Amino acid sequence: MANEEDDPIIQEIDVFLARSLLEKLYLFQYPIRPASMTYDDVTHLSAKIKPKQQKVELEMAIDTLNPNYCRSKGEQIALNVDGTCTDETSTYSSKLMDKQTFCSSQAASNVSRYAAAVYKKGELHLTPLHGILQLRPSFTYLDKADAKHREREAANEGGDSSQDEAEDDVKQITVRFSRPETEQARQRRVQSYEFLQKRQAEEHWFHLHYYGLKDSRSEHERQYLFSQGHGLAENTELIKSPSEYLMMLIPPSVEEEKDKPVAPSNVLSMAQLRTLPLADQIKILMKNVKVMPFAKLLSLLGSGADGAAALRCVQQVALLVQGNWVVKSDVLYPKDTSSPHSGVPAEVLCRGRDFVMWKFTQDRWVVRKEVAAVTKLCPEDVKDFLEHMSVARINKGWEFMLPYDEDFVKKHPDIVQRQQMLWMGIQAKLEKVYNLLKEHLTPKKQEAQSAHPLLVSGEQRVNMAKAKVKQNYGQLEKAFQKQKTEMKSNDTSANMGVPNVYIKEEPVSVEEPMDTSAHEGLNNGLVNGLHPAQGSPDPVNGHLPGGCIDRVAQELKAFVSSTFKKQFVLTMSELKRLFNLHLASLPPGHTLFSGISDKMLQDMVLDTGCKQILVPFPPQTAASPDELKVYALWEAGDTYDQHRQVLLEIFSKNYRVRRNVIQNQLSQECGEDLNKQEVDRVLKVSFCSFW
Repeated sequence: MANEEDDPIIQEIDVFLARSLLEKLYLFQYPIRPASMTYDDVTHLSAKIKPKQQKVELEMAIDTLNPNYCRSKGEQIALNVDGTCTDETSTYSSKLMDKQTFCSSQAASNVSRYAAAVYKKGELHLTPLHGILQLRPSFTYLDKADAKHREREAANEGGDSSQDEAEDDVKQITVRFSRPETEQARQRRVQSYEFLQKRQAEEHWFHLHYYGLKDSRSEHERQYLFSQGHGLAENTELIKSPSEYLMMLIPPSVEEEKDKPVAPSNVLSMAQLRTLPLADQIKILMKNVKVMPFAKLLSLLGSGADGAAALRCVQQVALLVQGNWVVKSDVLYPKDTSSPHSGVPAEVLCRGRDFVMWKFTQDRWVVRKEVAAVTKLCPEDVKDFLEHMSVARINKGWEFMLPYDEDFVKKHPDIVQRQQMLWMGIQAKLEKVYNLLKEHLTPKKQEAQSAHPLLVSGEQRVNMAKAKVKQNYGQLEKAFQKQKTEMKSNDTSANMGVPNVYIKEEPVSVEEPMDTSAHEGLNNGLVNGLHPAQGSPDPVNGHLPGGCIDRVAQELKAFVSSTFKKQFVLTMSELKRLFNLHLASLPPGHTLFSGISDKMLQDMVLDTGCKQILVPFPPQTAASPDELKVYALWEAGDTYDQHRQVLLEIFSKNYRVRRNVIQNQLSQECGEDLNKQEVDRVLKVSFCSFW
């Protein structure tokens, strides 16, 4: 209060807001002028503007008669720019630098807080500014002088050359065709400095007429700086409270708001996260965390999250590795993206990361050099893969960052089994892409064991086994008593044997069951795709009941028939891969999970009308035995049966045949004169999935 008494109000001034020149009024800031130049009506020779860029060029005269003007310098500059001859294109027609060009630049991007004020008769009239432009000297005439100098030098060097010499100086021209521009390349080109400069140069200049300070037109325009009506209706913006009035005069700066740090795109509060659908929540969490046990995921989703729904959603964006969920590669590397380190496309990155994930399903340790040697990716990309799911240990390698989640494996054996089938399909794909050797597929001696015994002592494992035996003892006892009573009842109705028990006699074969040893690293207690504690029918004498065998045979025959109708020629290795993928798509407890051996699968292929083609592969081939077994559907009932049989006969004699030999053989056997296109069509239809 004391300060206000010491600073009394001397005068109150009415303030008016003028709108006549709204969005039309600019403030020009001229540089400090030299002594030979005055900013008056005479000095402004011409003006032009680019409205979109708010760019102005003014051409102003220089007083060459001023004693401060250096005439020799002016003549030298004019000579350098225009040369000795003068014409209409000359910059300085008087052979003297008698004018200067000024080019504008924006002084501030936000001018909403600035206004031009005019005080008259106790009234202050404010007009908001639309732009503030600073005028600076333009030295484009120096560029023109350099261009003239280079032209003169080129003329002096090549002036004596004759036409014959010019004809002898012939250079080869290489024609190149540009690739189709991708969306990312187009965005980079549009944001480049060169493109922005080109767009600015393409805007046309609009020439302006300059009116002096004392001109009648200037006097007329100056009247628009005053408010046209003094009534309250015209100035309702100023009938505000003091705080609102101050906010209108000095609005908050947009630049200050832009300078505030923006949160990264991958940062999301838990409150915002829980407003999203469950599938989106799980995808965002897995994409940011990369590796997570299922219990931790449920805790992050909140107490009201549905566990079954979360389990369905997490399988869409993650894969199971050592009982923990690891985000899928295609979620981290979407389509049409590339590596920030090497520029490798997303498809190649996904394959390399899948290989790292698959290695961790085999063992807790992975060596970085081995991954780089197989994937052929740069060290930075491989390091990113490993950092997503493992921790570096000195002199050991990279260890999977989370312990084996045995609780999840015990509670959800059906999910574990389905994930194991998916990994078998991924392994088959990786074997084809990377040509994996046996040392890559076969774990080391310590890798052949389960991953979690590294963390569980022997005594704990014994106790766990005892508890499991006690848990299953009651079920086994009931099953035994049931079989015992059935056998006793059957003994009364027959003199010998057990007629109601079907004993399947299979020929003795050295064939082993379908190989699943490459996936034992999951350690989920699965035997040949079946969990021993659930789902399977009770065996009798080591075999399944007759009705169950019939159902299994029907299902297996349906799969083999449909597969060979789509792909007429398959190797045993490819057929087993497709069968594993088929098993992964089946619900838990399906009859095909009862265990299918290679012998059963091979017999079923022959029973469905297929034949084994003995292709004479070279003895030094690196292919596996299953890849050397080739089976083909002999009769498919289409128009290409005869052609296909001829082709199979050809390849049964030689594994590599020239196209002209195939064309001649088909023409002789089928009685048709096939051209090259027709032969290609026959090969594509018959062997599209094999050769």
